[in-house]
Amino acid sequence: MKILLTGKDGQVGFELVRALALLGELHAVGRADCDLLDADALRALVRRVAPGIIVNPAAWTAVDKAESEPERAFAVNARAPGILGEEAARLGALVVHYSTDYVFDGAGTRPWTESDTPAPQSVYGSSKLAGERALAEVCPRHLILRTSWVLGVHGGNFAKTMLRLAAERERLSVVDDQFGAPTAASLLADLTAHLVRQYAREGAEAFPYGTYHVAAAGETSWYDYARFVLDAAQRAGMLLRAGPDDVLPVHTAAYPAAARRPANSRLDTSLFRRSFGLRLPPWQDGVHEVLRHLLRRDNDA
Repeated sequence: MKILLTGKDGQVGFELVRALALLGELHAVGRADCDLLDADALRALVRRVAPGIIVNPAAWTAVDKAESEPERAFAVNARAPGILGEEAARLGALVVHYSTDYVFDGAGTRPWTESDTPAPQSVYGSSKLAGERALAEVCPRHLILRTSWVLGVHGGNFAKTMLRLAAERERLSVVDDQFGAPTAASLLADLTAHLVRQYAREGAEAFPYGTYHVAAAGETSWYDYARFVLDAAQRAGMLLRAGPDDVLPVHTAAYPAAARRPANSRLDTSLFRRSFGLRLPPWQDGVHEVLRHLLRRDNDA
């Protein structure tokens, strides 16, 4: 089984290299190997590899920058998944693609289900929704996994930012009116590997294709998430100028940004858990795992 993986240098892609390596002949590419802005190069890559499975975590994730560069965001987040879908349909291949809570408007407090109507409030969210639709329209063998608040050992993320700022400052201000579930890139990678194995075992005809919400269990705010990270870091012996009690809660309005952030990023994962018979661990487990790796790496440096 040949597997083509895009975005190998991103948070999720980095973990997918590890998780998929033993499942087949893995062809992992990054931007240096194939720029998703180049449609012809992307088509040529798929035709050269001729994979049975395409896993696509690659995305334009610069949320604020997307507001001023919508063409580039849509080229990567919308056009590229459509091209992958077209080529996969020609090959009879499966495409696993990752999307985001930003496809919703962030209203209310109820976790979003797959049947809720998307209403993105940013260029990033609109481009990711367009990518979902472009893929689903041309490739019946697709899995679209919407997730939220991704963090990992590799690449930039909120937890790393909090650790860096807490080492530099005595006070931190973090928004307390946005809610979601921090989801480890390693969890997404391991779940993807499980789905790929199931697809190989059950065969293409029996596999439950479609769109699913996948995030760690539970919920928190960015404010409480920051406090959790700093508390765990201090308990592990990391020297910080700002601890959990030095984090100040503020409203989103205090931090105006080019792109609107969803206040409600809660995702209902019951369809995914029921369809694949899997349990999703609490978000705290993934954060602890990432922090252990980061602190071990700092101690070894």
